[in-house]
Amino acid sequence: MKTKLINSISLCVLLCAPAAGAAESGTLTKNDELKAEPFRDAKTLKVLAAGDKISIVSKEGGWYKIKAGKSSGWMRMLSVRKGDAKKASAATGLLALSSGRAATGKVVATTGVRGLNEEELQAASFNAQELQLAESYSVSKADSKKFAAKGKLVARPFDYLPEPK
Repeated sequence: MKTKLINSISLCVLLCAPAAGAAESGTLTKNDELKAEPFRDAKTLKVLAAGDKISIVSKEGGWYKIKAGKSSGWMRMLSVRKGDAKKASAATGLLALSSGRAATGKVVATTGVRGLNEEELQAASFNAQELQLAESYSVSKADSKKFAAKGKLVARPFDYLPEPK
């Protein structure tokens, strides 16, 4: 009986071990703040340096929950390169991410955030006050032309994409 219990516990530990170690590794591409929550204005826990190795625990929107040494918190996706990247200067990482291109002219890094997750979409409801607030920010075509003229802005026509066949 005791042997069966020990074997059962051992089996559970072995089966659960891969899940515990399933965090993906990554490297910071630039110096950035480790946040307490996945928000830009959340409390900053500490500043991590470009080239620091981290473990990615989970993802929420444009943020990764990470572990860096004994610290854990939230880091912007744009500051993290998945996998083991070579340590590069902060300027190099910034250039590759801000332009999305390296010196080769080929896209090397992209990050996409699609907005609301499934639960948020299901819980969404119409809010007339928020719609009214958003509409209050609109201006007339005449006002926008006056504003553009002050800043010497010029309208630039462009061709629309062709319709899919």
